[in-house]
Amino acid sequence: MRRGWKMALSGGLRCCRRVLSWVPVLVIVLVVLWSYYAYVFELCLVTVLSPAEKVMYLIFYHAIFVFFTWTYWKSIFTLPQQPSQKFHLSYTDKERYENEERPEVQKQMLVDMAKKLPVYTRTGSGAVRFCDRCHLIKPDRCHHCSVCAMCVLKMDHHCPWVNNCIGFSNYKFFLQFLAYSVLYCLYIATTVFSYFIKYWRGELPSVRSKFHVLFLLFVACMFFVSLVILFGYHCWLVSRNKTTLEAFCTPVFTSGPEKNGFNLGFIKNIQQVFGDNKKFWLIPIGSSPGDGHSFPMRSMNESQNPLLANEEPWEDNEDDNRDYPEGTSSLAVETET
Repeated sequence: MRRGWKMALSGGLRCCRRVLSWVPVLVIVLVVLWSYYAYVFELCLVTVLSPAEKVMYLIFYHAIFVFFTWTYWKSIFTLPQQPSQKFHLSYTDKERYENEERPEVQKQMLVDMAKKLPVYTRTGSGAVRFCDRCHLIKPDRCHHCSVCAMCVLKMDHHCPWVNNCIGFSNYKFFLQFLAYSVLYCLYIATTVFSYFIKYWRGELPSVRSKFHVLFLLFVACMFFVSLVILFGYHCWLVSRNKTTLEAFCTPVFTSGPEKNGFNLGFIKNIQQVFGDNKKFWLIPIGSSPGDGHSFPMRSMNESQNPLLANEEPWEDNEDDNRDYPEGTSSLAVETET
């Protein structure tokens, strides 16, 4: 009876957590819907007097708005990609591993299993990266997210503002969302500013639209500042071919820690996220190369380009076989937990 109550309580808490996890998304949606109303109706249709100016403002606004909402939708509803079945322990291997009480033997068992897989990263102690929740050997750049309760390929962070884990399958969409968000806020701020000045000087009548226009400029500027910092940070990560987790915790390879282990050079680093075909770079369509299980590494490219070998290695890393608390970074390491 007591066990039943505990299970019911646990299920209720999980349900509440799932519902509450949509609150940040709901806040963003409400702000966007209000901004649409304030810009289209209160600014363009009520405040702006020139018909040509109305049309021009509305055309450019809706073009940006479509891509902004499209990329936000893709960031939210593109499911994180999980490791394929070959990285999971078989039923026999799982039983052998769980029944073995000696840690050193368990470690050797994982080493033997990993020899059959394209796995080159290790924990800080040099052990094979193993997830004891999902019962799988983690592919390179894969981490376990306790919010999503699964291992995510090329995990970057868990973002509450999209209520989703950002990783291999949707990192491109997340970057595009940040870019179009910055553009959206910048466009609103620049087109609203002249009318803000007119209201401030009393050149326009003090009607209801005044408060929408003034507040619209304030909100656009506030979001622009925070978003441009976050977008700039992720642009830097892309230029170095790093995830947020790898920026905070240096990946360890079989040869040791290497902060630039996946750095292939600026252009190739961008192509690792957006693909080779530049016509898809601005459109939220999946174009990232590979399957998310293995990635080209710096060491494999040094023979082709000796200049890549010039940078010095970084300091040691801590054990990678762990979870990261949500909200590790204020810059959106909302994070692998």
